[in-house]
Amino acid sequence: MATQKDQKRALELIEDAMKHQMAQNFDNAIRLYKESIAIYPTADAHTYLGWAYSFIGRLNEAIAQCEIAISLDPEFGNPYNDIGVYLMQQERHDDAIPWLERAKSAKRYEPRHFPYINLGRIYLTKGMIQKAIGEFRGALDLNPGDEELAQLVEELQTKLQ
Repeated sequence: MATQKDQKRALELIEDAMKHQMAQNFDNAIRLYKESIAIYPTADAHTYLGWAYSFIGRLNEAIAQCEIAISLDPEFGNPYNDIGVYLMQQERHDDAIPWLERAKSAKRYEPRHFPYINLGRIYLTKGMIQKAIGEFRGALDLNPGDEELAQLVEELQTKLQ
């Protein structure tokens, strides 16, 4: 049984791993995420381990880590969105859609607007401009300061006229 001290140490390792990941030192990040998981497995650590794997092209392992994260905390939205993104990277857009939809309704998720943007990208790729606009508008409702996205919506609406 993990103690509070174990939980604290596991969270510290996640923070250290994220610093390495941001510096693109993926081997150390992966090692630290795995250490954190060995001490106290969390959905966060598995999700971020998957994220590190994705940066080095190991998308199937990234998806597997996100699936573990979901089994640990089904209310954590990040792994749903991340699976959707990894499937998009594999050009499996139709497979990505349900994962991104699930991310939109997850109780614990920041930044909440990402799955809307990702769904909008999928619908644009599929030539479904009206649906793409709807998703992008959903993202703007959650993140109204995104001027680049607002401009994209305006451009897409112009195309429909």
